[in-house]
Amino acid sequence: MSTAILTGPPVPGSSLEGDLRSLGFDVRIASGTEDTAALIAAVPGAERVAVVDPRFVGHVHSLRLALTDPRFPVAAVPGALTAQPEARSALTRALSAAGSGTPSSAADDGDTLSAVRAVVLPDVLADALDAEGTAVHRPELGSLVATVPDDPQARNEARQAVTAVDDEDVRLRSAVKARDGFFTTFCISPYSRYIARWCARRGLTPNQVTTASLLTALIAAGAAATGTRGGYIAAGVLLIFSFVLDCTDGQLARYSLQYSTMGAWLDATFDRAKEYAYYAGLALGAARGGDDVWALALGAMVLQTCRHVVDFSFNEANHDAVSNTSPTAALSDKLDSVGWTVWVRRMIVLPIGERWAMIAVLTAVTTPRIVFYALLIGCAFAASYTTAGRVLRSLTRKAQRTDRAAGALADLTDSGPLAEAVAGGFSKRAPSLPAFAPFVIALAGGAAVVATAAFTDYGSPWPAVAAVAYVITSGIAVARPLKGSLDWLVPPVFRAAEYCTVLALAARAEVNGALPAAFGLVAAVAYHHYDTVYRIRGGTGAPPNWLVRVIGGHEGRTLAVAVLAALVTNAHFTIALTVLAVAVALVVLVESIRFWVSSGAPAVHDEGEPA
Repeated sequence: MSTAILTGPPVPGSSLEGDLRSLGFDVRIASGTEDTAALIAAVPGAERVAVVDPRFVGHVHSLRLALTDPRFPVAAVPGALTAQPEARSALTRALSAAGSGTPSSAADDGDTLSAVRAVVLPDVLADALDAEGTAVHRPELGSLVATVPDDPQARNEARQAVTAVDDEDVRLRSAVKARDGFFTTFCISPYSRYIARWCARRGLTPNQVTTASLLTALIAAGAAATGTRGGYIAAGVLLIFSFVLDCTDGQLARYSLQYSTMGAWLDATFDRAKEYAYYAGLALGAARGGDDVWALALGAMVLQTCRHVVDFSFNEANHDAVSNTSPTAALSDKLDSVGWTVWVRRMIVLPIGERWAMIAVLTAVTTPRIVFYALLIGCAFAASYTTAGRVLRSLTRKAQRTDRAAGALADLTDSGPLAEAVAGGFSKRAPSLPAFAPFVIALAGGAAVVATAAFTDYGSPWPAVAAVAYVITSGIAVARPLKGSLDWLVPPVFRAAEYCTVLALAARAEVNGALPAAFGLVAAVAYHHYDTVYRIRGGTGAPPNWLVRVIGGHEGRTLAVAVLAALVTNAHFTIALTVLAVAVALVVLVESIRFWVSSGAPAVHDEGEPA
């Protein structure tokens, strides 16, 4: 329950009390500033409290945006302000300051009212909070109305303005993500937002819709695993329906303002779980028809995950950079000002809508092998396009990265105890290296271990030797803070090196089960890496250091897999990969679920989620 305090008696004929109750507020009426302070103090500390001027005129959705959004400790529109528990002390201080400068009485429409009626107290409080450094979120209202009229004529005009705009239509349109892909914008969102409203009116939560989307995708993967044409057609249809639900959960969150850190995490991790489970279903279905495409399935998962790490790393490195401009960025902004180029550029990066539509259609009419070929070609082109543009931006801008950005990149590297030991021993020499050295060293070490694993026979000791060298180069690459222009590429290089080494060694084993086991291992590790990203984005920091140490870090796992390939037989290698995959999955899943269930992290919502 939340409490809304009207700072004076309600205006006759006003529906404000009813509107506030419809939003879930227990409404109380104050007789002055001191009474307002007393009523606020009486509200339990764990509850949200709102202060609303009784003369407020506006749309219900204006109040909803200002008073119920869980993402902001303090939010306000003209005539209404809310504070969550963490901002209650700041609100109390602001109220005390406002009370000391408020006159004792005033006239309004010929009536003598209390001091809180003479001024718009919520607006005074918002200004006081701003003045003391407490951030006050003021939502963009657009055509919505939120005002406190000074006289009967202004009140009548405000009511007419409210009547002229359908706030439910505004609410429904604003439920759609502001920036999305072509397929999602024109083929899904026009009707999925109505599904979102239907869900909201029946009390369904975004997390429930997210779970339904996951279950639908898993059923689609099961249909693909049958290996029959009917199964493939059903799989394609179910995959599209899963994507409709995937769009619906975010639209439901925006429509009903049900944002949460766990919701953002579930949405992102379930997207990956759905897509990668579908890859596995296609591979199983192909195997039933005598075609082994597990290497392609694993390659597609590796490529897609590395694409995401490029997105994550670049954004973390540059979102708070100083002097964050470049000619490349200026050209990009210019292209975005031309309508058709916006959609072309969004489509060629193969976002989740276009990608899933392609997968679904090709599944229904072709074979799994063709699906994976198209996926690999499309994603490789998209990765090349986006990475090249970001490299050009990085080389042409003169930006100074912050300690926070360097810390986030260090967390994204997932360096384990071996790399940390090397980095500690090399830290004194690291400052003398050129600015581009971390990326070059990481790339050289990663390319060497992958090439050795791919081009030597299974059982050769050389991949293990290359993995030892990779441990050393990985440590040197992170021996100093990652603040160079291309240092954001270090985490994706490490991801590619680890995943591709596992893929190459499993392929060289040439034994049934090795590639599916490698698929499971990479999936478990990728989950850990996605979990790291969303902890950082949620403002809670990376996973605990003990977790990274227990699962070895990227360099430790790479070395372990290379040593196993040198020591055990082909058949036993499959078993070893399976055991390693299960062990990593159990550790990271248990810790991840424990964290997200109990962390109490602030609510978030990410409109720019790379997909």
